[in-house]
Amino acid sequence: MAGPINWLLQVFAVTKFGLLSIPQRLGSVLASLVGIAGVVGVLVSILSMATGFRKTMTGADSPDSVIVLRSGATGEMDSGLERSETKLIADTAGLARGTNGPLASAELFVIIDLPKRSTGTDANVPMRGVGPAAFQVRGKLKMIAGRPFEWGKNEVIVGAGAADQFAGMQVGGKIKVGRDFWPIVGIFSEGGASDSEVWTDATMLQGAYNRGDSFQAVYVKLATPNSYREFEGSLTNNPQLDVKAMKQKDFNEAKSAVMEKLINTLGVLIAGLMAVGAVFGALNTMYNAVSARTREIATLRALGFGRGSVVVSVMLESLAVAVIGGVIGAAIAYVVFNGYHASTMNFASFSQISFAFAVTPALLILGIIWAAIIGFIGGIFPAIRAARLPIASALREL
Repeated sequence: MAGPINWLLQVFAVTKFGLLSIPQRLGSVLASLVGIAGVVGVLVSILSMATGFRKTMTGADSPDSVIVLRSGATGEMDSGLERSETKLIADTAGLARGTNGPLASAELFVIIDLPKRSTGTDANVPMRGVGPAAFQVRGKLKMIAGRPFEWGKNEVIVGAGAADQFAGMQVGGKIKVGRDFWPIVGIFSEGGASDSEVWTDATMLQGAYNRGDSFQAVYVKLATPNSYREFEGSLTNNPQLDVKAMKQKDFNEAKSAVMEKLINTLGVLIAGLMAVGAVFGALNTMYNAVSARTREIATLRALGFGRGSVVVSVMLESLAVAVIGGVIGAAIAYVVFNGYHASTMNFASFSQISFAFAVTPALLILGIIWAAIIGFIGGIFPAIRAARLPIASALREL
């Protein structure tokens, strides 16, 4: 028992000497801290963009929400349904029912141009024509300003994200739809991708864009989440329909996958390149530490301190500096980027989607792990060098 305790005391003593000597080499330590903090800050901030994008795409999804598209369609843009088909879908077994019938909303999806608030340049904004059951199908949707549009009128309501990112999107304003300008009568929020959209009566939108009596998708609410198999089976077995059903969560996850992968890859690549520089900074810091403590380490070795305690103490010092830098970088990323609102291209619909960066605890932990890895790599070689210092030659410097 005395052996392990004695070894731990040696590690503590050598580590203490190392930490107390930091003021003597403050410049290199600060450079290492800044480098590691930068790596962690960039990594966490970029990955928080992907996390926020994913949360926005799937944040409002409910297990009883389903979208129905034409078979073979990859999204709403390349789907097409006639009114007769949407009625058959609404009459399918397994749907929830409201006071006015099945909770099924036949919807039309178009793209309009609106100027971005930040730059003034036009961007593609999704506009959705919905059916009377849309507000019940999306149970989380709430009006936060103004009122809902009236059915049969050229009126629109806009999502909170779109109102934040695009100019002129306030209650009382007007936007161009087709050849005319339609008044904005309300702002709504659902907490998901719909917050980036403009909504109106599907019938009025059909007329504005000469879409006849066609739709692109039907959004439905199931009687229970367990009704999905019954609903899907009934659609598949109906010879009058050539459609497919997807849970809305699965549909939105698939739509967000391309952008999420792109952002994550970019974030890891940039942070990886920066990490190489941070590793060299950590190596420089720890080599300076070993050089400054050559006589001290040799003296301790002569007094009976083992090589293992020297290696571990140098590693602990390197990890301490790295983790402190990682915590600083993670904290800056959280303060600056968590909840920061932005918009980007949704490649599934080639339209803008508004979202908020999300710096989650998992990302903060990941950033600190990266910092610890940098510290480990930056400390291992100087630690080995310290353990191999020739005691006799080092003592001659005394």
